[in-house]
Amino acid sequence: MIRDLRSIDFGALWRGLTRRDVGGVDRIVPPTGFTAQLTLFTAGAMAFLAVFALALSLASGRLADRWSEALAQTMTVRISAPADQLDSQTAAVQEVLRTTPGIASSRVLNDAEMERLLAPWFGPDVPVDALPVPRLVEVVEDGEGFDSEGLRMRLAAEAPGATLDDHTRWRQPLVSAANRLRMLGYFSLLLIAGAAGAMITLAAKASLAANEQVIRVLRLIGARDITIATAFVRRFTRRAALGALAGTLLGMLAVWMLPDLDQAGGFLTGLGFQGAGWILPLLIPVVAAAVGFFATRWAALRVLAEVR
Repeated sequence: MIRDLRSIDFGALWRGLTRRDVGGVDRIVPPTGFTAQLTLFTAGAMAFLAVFALALSLASGRLADRWSEALAQTMTVRISAPADQLDSQTAAVQEVLRTTPGIASSRVLNDAEMERLLAPWFGPDVPVDALPVPRLVEVVEDGEGFDSEGLRMRLAAEAPGATLDDHTRWRQPLVSAANRLRMLGYFSLLLIAGAAGAMITLAAKASLAANEQVIRVLRLIGARDITIATAFVRRFTRRAALGALAGTLLGMLAVWMLPDLDQAGGFLTGLGFQGAGWILPLLIPVVAAAVGFFATRWAALRVLAEVR
């Protein structure tokens, strides 16, 4: 016990407590060690993952908006009629669509386009002529839109075999899935913040436990618990911010190096940041510093209350 006390530089401790600059009181916290490395690594790794979780959330939101807009502006008229009436009903449908306000254009899908639509189910080179495939007419509405119920009534009267499909059955599940994926990204950010806070708390407790001897001596020379806690809070907050900054920059670089949508063949669906969205990841170090501040403060005050 006496030998351990002799190894403590009381002069440095006192100068650290009495100096008024920000870094003076921080001198009582060991600047190196496994706790420092653990805090830096944890903050950096969690920030790196947070960048990708944020990119996933933003990309999912853009995907939901794009799917909703694309499917909302394009509809399909399906014509199922006997072979001898198919051409006449197709002509009647095109005439109805041409005279319907709110429709920008319409066209009949050719055999090649029908083959591409059926390829996922029947494979390539589908014999469209040999199958009882209904004829499809693609309808594109203008910005004002049209009365879908009125169009259905006109089609029922002019072409009984025609059915209007506004893609609601397909659009809603896709948009719902994209929105759920966006919520999953936000939930991942909360989990990452919680995991980072837990790891920083453990590191702060380990550092406080390792310096229990120093804490007792500081109390003997008049240091208050809030002063000791402030020293640990400042240093661990700084470590969390620096580690998160490094992890954020690496994550942004990794996202920037992802292949473009065309190069990825649509697999990544535009994963990344666009425009002002590149500013959002820079908020991650700020959030990490806040997490480190509150986690370390809670851990420090709790441990100091137990050390008597």
